[in-house]
Amino acid sequence: MGRGRRAPGIRALALVLLAVAAAAGVAAGDPDPDELERAFPIVEPDHGHTKLRLSEQGLDAIRRIENPIAVVGVIGPYRSGKSFLLNQLLSLSCDKGFGVGHMRDTKTKGIWIWGTPVEMDVDGSKVSVLYLDTEGFESVGKSNVYDDRIFALATVLSSVLIYNLPETVREADISRLSFAVEIAEEFYGRVKGQDVAFEPAKLLWLIQRDFLQGKSVQQMVNEALQRVPNDNGDKYIDEVNQIRDSLAVMGDNSTAFSLPQPHLQRTKLCDMEDKELEPLYVKRREQLKHLVASIIKPKIVQGKTLNGKDFVSFLQQILEALNKGEIPSTGSLVEIFNKAILERCLKVYREKMDGLGLPVPVEKLQQVHEMANDEARIIFDKQHFGKHHAAQSVLKLEDEIKKVYRNFLLANEYQSSKLCEARFSECEDKMDHLQVLKLPSMAKFNAGFTHCNQSFVRECVGPAKESYERRMSKMLVKARALFIKEYNNKLFNWLVTFSLVMVVIGRFVIKFFLLEIVAWVMFIFLETYTRMFWSAESLYYNPAWHIIVSSWETIVYSPILDLDRWGIPIVIMLSFGILYWRCFGGRRKRGRGSILPVYKNSYKNSTRPRSD
Repeated sequence: MGRGRRAPGIRALALVLLAVAAAAGVAAGDPDPDELERAFPIVEPDHGHTKLRLSEQGLDAIRRIENPIAVVGVIGPYRSGKSFLLNQLLSLSCDKGFGVGHMRDTKTKGIWIWGTPVEMDVDGSKVSVLYLDTEGFESVGKSNVYDDRIFALATVLSSVLIYNLPETVREADISRLSFAVEIAEEFYGRVKGQDVAFEPAKLLWLIQRDFLQGKSVQQMVNEALQRVPNDNGDKYIDEVNQIRDSLAVMGDNSTAFSLPQPHLQRTKLCDMEDKELEPLYVKRREQLKHLVASIIKPKIVQGKTLNGKDFVSFLQQILEALNKGEIPSTGSLVEIFNKAILERCLKVYREKMDGLGLPVPVEKLQQVHEMANDEARIIFDKQHFGKHHAAQSVLKLEDEIKKVYRNFLLANEYQSSKLCEARFSECEDKMDHLQVLKLPSMAKFNAGFTHCNQSFVRECVGPAKESYERRMSKMLVKARALFIKEYNNKLFNWLVTFSLVMVVIGRFVIKFFLLEIVAWVMFIFLETYTRMFWSAESLYYNPAWHIIVSSWETIVYSPILDLDRWGIPIVIMLSFGILYWRCFGGRRKRGRGSILPVYKNSYKNSTRPRSD
């Protein structure tokens, strides 16, 4: 009976002690477990949606964890059902779990965690499992760099990474994953040291589709990740295979799983109970839970597990490195590793090459190309991105430089052809002009020939010079042969005409008998020689002809006087001079005896009577 009286007092004392303990816990700052039964942001976007910043709400929830932490992260496209999937894995309704987009305004901006970890026994050790939700990529209003940072951060933090994809595996999905792994590996090395191996997460390809057409989802993923044969050396296929090679760090640390659609009316999923969902979906969902639980391992960094405080410190270091580092965008397959750095290197190369005034000799272009290429490589070696893909990046840089260099070679060849063609046309016009000289002169032709050839050799430069030199040589040889062929004929005709003109001048103009005799001798020699020896060509080998040619060349052309240009003005001046002399000069000299034999009208002074 005494014991029965004491029982209510004991119970009351126990209640008081519990209340005191609870009050002490609140005073000490321990959070209320009910307050942790919700999602917390740990990483949020800045105002420009380009960089990330930490959120203390979620970090405080993580810091309290003392057990080794394991993280299950879900990544995937925007509005692909990531938040709903996490709620299903945690057996939570949409109202209590992660915010679902079609239920209310999407809360998944950045990276969120579920505040209450799931306690599991892994290999005999107690592990606290955090479930991590990420902002979907490919949504509007964001840059690709922001998506890449979210993707890479989730890859670094997760122990199990669920890649949630609708229907099938696209090439863009593989490219994005490979780039995220590259970024994660790069910045993990920057934080922990380049010699520290990156511990990749267990990758789970989750394909949401209802049928597979005879293939398992694992076969579909394996086929998508296989290297593509490239016997023809196609550049696009080579880039595709480089992306697959970049996933080698994941090794065999991946698996695939298919999950059918829970119901056709996706916007009402949160209002449905399991009995309203597709039975196959419910069955596969439970299998997925067991699969995830079987592959969960604690997060390991540098060979050590992380508790809550260690995990937060690791997150801060990685996020700081991501925000400081320059990350190229993966907006498409060709925009892969080191894009921004490659562009800077190419810009330096182009600026060096643009300093050349085309056209230039090929040797000089090659020399400047090598100098610019070396400078671009030095910049790339200092700033390149990626630990394992530097070789591929170097190949891409070299390929891009080769493209630019080929363009300069083509431009140099075009400018060289344009310049040489202009000089060649000038020389061709010059030779055509020399062919039709009024007074044929071999000396003038040779002078023009030499000047044209020298100016062409001096001004025509570049790769087209050799071919144009051959054209120039043929043209000059042909022009010389044609000129020589016509030269003797024209000179012969000019000399015949000249002798007749001198006959007329000597007899009727100046009445100089000796000049008339010499002119008649020349005319008779030219005409009778060709008739006696059958052809004019034989005349051209006669020594007398050579003397005539030498005299002609001396009179017609010299560096001081070119009769072909000044012949007509000189003839006009001489005509006026002779006319003046005949009209005025002869009167003053009348009555004087002439020392030259000239024609005189002696019949006026004759005393002989006229016969008529």
